[in-house]
Amino acid sequence: MGRPSRFQAMESLKGPIASLVKEEKKNVFLLADIRRLLTKGNYLLGLPGRVTIKEFIEFLDAKKILHEIAVTLPLEKKVARYQTANANAFELALSLKGNSYLSHYSAVFLHGLTDNLPKTIYANTELKMTRNMNSLKLEQDSIDTAFNRNIRQSNQIARYEDLEIFLLNSKNVDHAGVKEFDLNGVKLQVTDIERTLIDITVRPNYAGGVYEVLNAYIAAKNKVSVNRLVATLKKLDYTYPYHQAIGFYMEKAGYDEKVLRLLENLEIKYKFYLTYKMQLKEYSKRWKLFYPRGLDLID
Repeated sequence: MGRPSRFQAMESLKGPIASLVKEEKKNVFLLADIRRLLTKGNYLLGLPGRVTIKEFIEFLDAKKILHEIAVTLPLEKKVARYQTANANAFELALSLKGNSYLSHYSAVFLHGLTDNLPKTIYANTELKMTRNMNSLKLEQDSIDTAFNRNIRQSNQIARYEDLEIFLLNSKNVDHAGVKEFDLNGVKLQVTDIERTLIDITVRPNYAGGVYEVLNAYIAAKNKVSVNRLVATLKKLDYTYPYHQAIGFYMEKAGYDEKVLRLLENLEIKYKFYLTYKMQLKEYSKRWKLFYPRGLDLID
């Protein structure tokens, strides 16, 4: 007889329980969040202490306050998440690893730099700080060898229904260029436009390829601060001269000449590549950069 009375107690408090959930100002919850909500319900609403976490979850699901879903992580491990009817894929992605932020094509979309609706989400987590992270000695032969290989791509992919979530890792840069982004009243951590343009230049495969990257540069032309981009690039401290690729994209996108000179002032010493393992390529003398043949033809 105990179980019906506990459910009746929750039923009588359905409205206040729903309000507790709403006060969290998020739409995706972990099991730890549900435990905390139950504790708040005990103290603030007078929920019986005998209500178990399993009973509480069943009630939330039955009353359509939260819906339990299963996300498949790498190595086929499954984790539960509890979401409201207003939940979106970006919130779900950020719930999978602590202190992560949206990047690459996800950030391109959120900043309005593409009209495409991506079915793949990119969430990045920075690794622990280590010493001498940038230890590669740069030589032309090493650049040529690296960019004649296939581009690296993460195999750390989570899946929910037809959604893929790339769980990326990067070196620790203390969240340089990461800002709070408001999406329909929900706060998300997202790379800003400047950091986003850098990220997709470094890994164009996480943004639909070099043509999509160029389109993003075109769309960002009146939104981006090149001074801020250069400052962020210095903080990221890449070994490879990605400023040459950035300058090339900006030139092709029609950026002002004084903007281009900011990138040229960073020194152009080595021959570089726009992307990896190009079969047919052209060469930009200004940027000392190889790029795919046909990129000039983009509108």
